[in-house]
Amino acid sequence: MTSSPVSNDAPVFGWDVGGAHVKVSMTTRAGALADVAQWACPLWQGVAHLERVIGAVFERWPAAGHASARHAVTMTGEMVDCFADRAEGVRTLTRTLAQRLGPRTMFFAGEAGWLARSACAEGWRSVASANWLATAQWVAACVPAAVLIDIGSTTTDIIPIVDGRVIARGANDAERLISGELVYQGVVRTPLCGVAHRIAFRGETAGVMNEWFATTADVYRLTGELWPEHDQHPSADNGPKTEAASRARIARMIGRDAADASDGEWRRFAQTWRHEQLRTLEANLARVIARDAALAAAPIVGAGCGRFLAAALARQEARGYIDFARLAGVPDDDAARAEWVSTCAPSVAVALLASMVAGKQVDSSKEASPRAA
Repeated sequence: MTSSPVSNDAPVFGWDVGGAHVKVSMTTRAGALADVAQWACPLWQGVAHLERVIGAVFERWPAAGHASARHAVTMTGEMVDCFADRAEGVRTLTRTLAQRLGPRTMFFAGEAGWLARSACAEGWRSVASANWLATAQWVAACVPAAVLIDIGSTTTDIIPIVDGRVIARGANDAERLISGELVYQGVVRTPLCGVAHRIAFRGETAGVMNEWFATTADVYRLTGELWPEHDQHPSADNGPKTEAASRARIARMIGRDAADASDGEWRRFAQTWRHEQLRTLEANLARVIARDAALAAAPIVGAGCGRFLAAALARQEARGYIDFARLAGVPDDDAARAEWVSTCAPSVAVALLASMVAGKQVDSSKEASPRAA
């Protein structure tokens, strides 16, 4: 950390520390989104990867290393298997982040509010995997009734919002997996054997090999829907991330070689995988919206690098669709910025929520000054 005078005008940095990526957003104290970025961070290989990303953040935004900077953090990385359990994960991540980011670091704890690092050991359950709630709270402040669908590289969140309130049934990952509000499927890292056990090819249904031969990134490279900048992790075989290599990998899933079919057939096969994944998401969406009549016509708010599937769900369901980036104030004609803002939605949300808190604190201190005088 470098030293600078503490200022209420200092930027707020929102952090979403996941098991595979770290996403960071910068906002002004007034709550204007200034910048956003994502780094690959295979946290399961060790905390050194997080340390590396923190250094990269300081390099991109030198102000993030100043003592005046405020940092708002949410996480899911406590789940990775280099930690004995989630409590240890929260303790380790909060300690690492607070040591590197400084005393103005606060951790999002859902209904418990914001916690200092010293309170996170006891309050770890509120801090663990709360990033979905940060996004949902921000959306709820903008749209009174909606279904937030955040489809990332690894997971999908389906969060109901009614009367400006988040009404999710599950409060943690275990409960959300039961409720259907958390689906462990994404558009980059999900092994295809986790998407379907049997799949159609050339008019026949084949069993799927339970091997990590291919991932959903191979599917969406072939459909043309995966933005290359989101393709940050190695392929299943550590081979090239090209269409030709993706054809070879998805062919292996049903015991074939790429040469066994034409490029067009493999593209259609990729569309079949897309259909299977969309069907799973559709089934879980149906479970979530069935719980409240107010959701019957609610629009879908799409976030994450796979939000093209959220838009597809909206079309299938004849629902309105709102991109998260629009709620964050990104103009419709700024496609690249919208892509990153929506992909990094939880980091944007915690930054904006923290800016709101900071703004209220500043306003209160201004009001108090005359009385004190």
